[in-house]
Amino acid sequence: MQASVNKVKNRRIIDLINWGEDCFNINDFESPKQEIEWLLCDLLSYKRVDLYVNFEEIVALAKLEVLKKWIKKRLKRMPLQYITGNTEFYGNKFFLNEDVLIPRQETERLVDLSLQYIKMIDKPNILEVGTGSGCISISIALKRDDVQILAVDISDQALKKAKENSDYHKTFNVKFSKIDILNEVPNGKYDMLISNPPYISQKEMQNIMIDVRDYEPKMALTDFQDGLSFYNRLSNIGPDLIKKGGYMLLEVGLNEHPEKVLSIFDSKGYTSFDFFTDYNNDKRVLKVKI
Repeated sequence: MQASVNKVKNRRIIDLINWGEDCFNINDFESPKQEIEWLLCDLLSYKRVDLYVNFEEIVALAKLEVLKKWIKKRLKRMPLQYITGNTEFYGNKFFLNEDVLIPRQETERLVDLSLQYIKMIDKPNILEVGTGSGCISISIALKRDDVQILAVDISDQALKKAKENSDYHKTFNVKFSKIDILNEVPNGKYDMLISNPPYISQKEMQNIMIDVRDYEPKMALTDFQDGLSFYNRLSNIGPDLIKKGGYMLLEVGLNEHPEKVLSIFDSKGYTSFDFFTDYNNDKRVLKVKI
């Protein structure tokens, strides 16, 4: 493995694509060409098409050394987004490290629905629970400059990265605070509460992809119990946090998880809820009306 990474005969982009594809292929990556394309695009600040338009371009030795280091990390299954230190979410760039969860495309549904339900509210007030990188709150704030958002998380490191992203995007209408939502209640009343809480059960953690299990922050993935702790908590404190007629928008997991979450709110006397599917037509967001 090590030798294949270090053996580079030519520095043209097309040669590096072929070399990188071979490296990932012999290490049983599912999409070896996409792996090297992603890394080269970030390294050179190119789009994929640019790699092939400029396929004869010689890559500088310094950048080649960076690429080698990146490939070695990826061969150990470190997620691409942690290697390059950024990702795209809702059309915007966000900085990442191993202190925050990597935003998934399906979570963009939370942003879509949030914007839809605050459309008729003047100067809406939103609470986000478990902000991580801040990508959800910041994406909403970039679309609605009159919104006021309190984004909370239990992790100091995550909040530091979220503030970095907020500063980068100049979303000064998003405020961040360290709060342990399982044991504390934020001040104020909000038009909406949004959250992508840790919902993978301790049992399911054993079966998730190595890329996720070994690198992403466990406290952002699981509640170390049944994957339902945060929904139980939010169902209890929701009426204290959300104005009458307001909403909770909560991301849920796959398989039986959506129905388990629904049963929690049903048992607590909530009567108005709907599921919304993601781009794969899986139930992804539960809307609960207060």
